[in-house]
Amino acid sequence: MAKRFTPRRFAALLLPLALAAMTEASPAFARGPTTGDPLPVPKTALSGTDAPRVLTLDLTRDANDIWDRIRRGFGMPDLDSPLVAEQQLFYLNRPGFLKQVFARGGRYLYYIVDELERRGMPTELALLPMVESSYNPLAYSRAHASGLWQFIPSTGKHYNLTQDNWVDERRNVITSTNAALDYLQTIYEMHGDWHLALASYNWGEGAVKRALQRNIDEGKPAEYSSLRMPEETRNYVPKLQAIKNIVSQPELFHIELPYVANEMQFVTVSAPPGIDLGTAARHADMPLEEFLALNPGFNRPAITTPGHTFVVPADRASRFEARLAETLSSGSAWRTHTVEAGEKLDTIAEQYGLTVAQLRQLNGLGTQGGVAAGQSLLVPDGIDPSGALEASRLLPFAGVVARQQGLKLSGSADVSANTSGRDPQLRFRGEREASIGLSSPRLGRAGAARQHDAKRASMHEVHGKIAGKDAKGKPARGQPTTRNRADSVDHGARKGARNSAPAAAGATKAPRPVTKNNAAATTAGAGKASPAQKNAAAAAAKGKPSRPSR
Repeated sequence: MAKRFTPRRFAALLLPLALAAMTEASPAFARGPTTGDPLPVPKTALSGTDAPRVLTLDLTRDANDIWDRIRRGFGMPDLDSPLVAEQQLFYLNRPGFLKQVFARGGRYLYYIVDELERRGMPTELALLPMVESSYNPLAYSRAHASGLWQFIPSTGKHYNLTQDNWVDERRNVITSTNAALDYLQTIYEMHGDWHLALASYNWGEGAVKRALQRNIDEGKPAEYSSLRMPEETRNYVPKLQAIKNIVSQPELFHIELPYVANEMQFVTVSAPPGIDLGTAARHADMPLEEFLALNPGFNRPAITTPGHTFVVPADRASRFEARLAETLSSGSAWRTHTVEAGEKLDTIAEQYGLTVAQLRQLNGLGTQGGVAAGQSLLVPDGIDPSGALEASRLLPFAGVVARQQGLKLSGSADVSANTSGRDPQLRFRGEREASIGLSSPRLGRAGAARQHDAKRASMHEVHGKIAGKDAKGKPARGQPTTRNRADSVDHGARKGARNSAPAAAGATKAPRPVTKNNAAATTAGAGKASPAQKNAAAAAAKGKPSRPSR
């Protein structure tokens, strides 16, 4: 009996012919005859097109570099929203900024990623310091947040980060990283959601709890994207997602990540009392700026008490320790001099072979004012002071930091002439921003900006609350408890970046804007669009730069 000819049977007859034609026309989609595995794509298959090669992950091999290792540990759900597209477009329009910040972060990424993996936390968090501080451990905000992870003083104290005249462990790469991850674990366990945990890190866990309860009471979803929150917090997770998208597929966006080996970058070495930072840098065969980038937690240019450590490149640790021992065996060292009643600076300076200007510089005393009885001054005891004097020009002295944080200091020296070591961060605006330096003095404009900040803080002082914080250091009701504010770095320091040190001298020219045409080109030939691609295309289609986040 003859079989009935139907449209379905006709389609079945045509299917082999269609598959054969597709294989011949598009080798990229060819499949093996038995296994179904993709066949190799000839080198000529993509010739004549601008389609970029998109990175893929092969978990059967070891990570190529630290970026490859970070991609393997991504564990947060992706956020796909217009805000992500705007933040992504902002970064893509500033390739010079991206290159500089990623290179700077290379010093710290191995340790951060290693600690995240040890704790079983998603490796996206290794990118969070880019949002917080642009990977600058000396970053300091008007909210008094400091370090890579931008701890405010009260939260730093809660996580046992020492903040005194001599050290500020919020800037210490190791201690601050451990404290930040402890805190992130705590707020994740509180909410069970990483987006809510990140919002809590920026806004405060109490504020997020109240916002969630408000949504529940109003019958709205109790999730991050549905919360009413400050503009800064609303943009916080999208910033991290935008950076994640770029790191996930840098070639798609024509971004080249600097090579960072997937190996230990540094180790810790005991810092013996009596050594100064300049001498230690020479013993480590490092420029002082590089040494301070690994050891940013010191407020003074020399160490006089035990219990501290230096961070040095792993391959130099043994030689470094041997040279430190030689220096200390000479009997020369740094120590503290306690000022007696009626004792003058010129008398103390002459006693230790210093000028008054040098004594002031070593102790962050500024150019005016005297010293009080009982005050401790750093002085050389038979040791060459040149290394400490050099370091003192780059350090955010205890006097500056203490006054800005409300810590008590012995004496009342005027320290406004000293640099705070701040690094200007980019505001999320359309205008071209100044280049970013690692750590360089900003004596003139930064000093004036600090005076301006102090004046503004005094104007906001009402019933024991200053700049949104009560007398106990807790945030006032309704105020963000941000560990970082991208717009909170003082405006004078940002302007001072134009006078920054050699680290910023190689600033790139104004980047080529991502336009509607070239943004669309980045997705050509990439197959199914990822959230990163859709966000970039959506923002570019508007034909305008990202709007200000604040």
